[in-house]
Amino acid sequence: AGGHTTEILRLLSCLSESYSPRHYVLADSDKMSEAKIRSFEQKRAETFSKSQFTLDRIPRSREVRQSWISSVVTTLYSVLYSLPLTYKRKPDLILCNGPGTCVPVCLSAFLLGLLRIKRTIIVYIESICRVETLSLSGKILYYFSDYFIVQWPDLKKKYPKSVYLGRIV
Repeated sequence: AGGHTTEILRLLSCLSESYSPRHYVLADSDKMSEAKIRSFEQKRAETFSKSQFTLDRIPRSREVRQSWISSVVTTLYSVLYSLPLTYKRKPDLILCNGPGTCVPVCLSAFLLGLLRIKRTIIVYIESICRVETLSLSGKILYYFSDYFIVQWPDLKKKYPKSVYLGRIV
């Protein structure tokens, strides 16, 4: 809700207007991010008059301190909920940076690619605060992303598929 949203909006501020429309996916209980996104998009519209975006909500896949076993069930529920949304939006690119909400969306997009319905490029950017180990989302999406970006050299050493670009946010 807080840090992940701030990081992704910093990245989006560097993108040209050709990355439009943008489709944001939020956990259904996340109110803070919606306000940040709307503010960001309002400022962006001042520069890019044809800027378009949508906000969609999905069930939260995992709550803080939720047990691992129940997390599997809630994540599967979120994946099933995300499938029709991902099918409807048919994104060309998913850019995500770690909140648990990105896992069901990425898995849904990956599944649609396996079914040859729509191929989506998945770019995962591990949070700047992950210096020595990956987040849980990162540990999962390391295997499903097309590009896995880390911001610390130690992570590149541990995860050879990753791309180290230095600090990008």
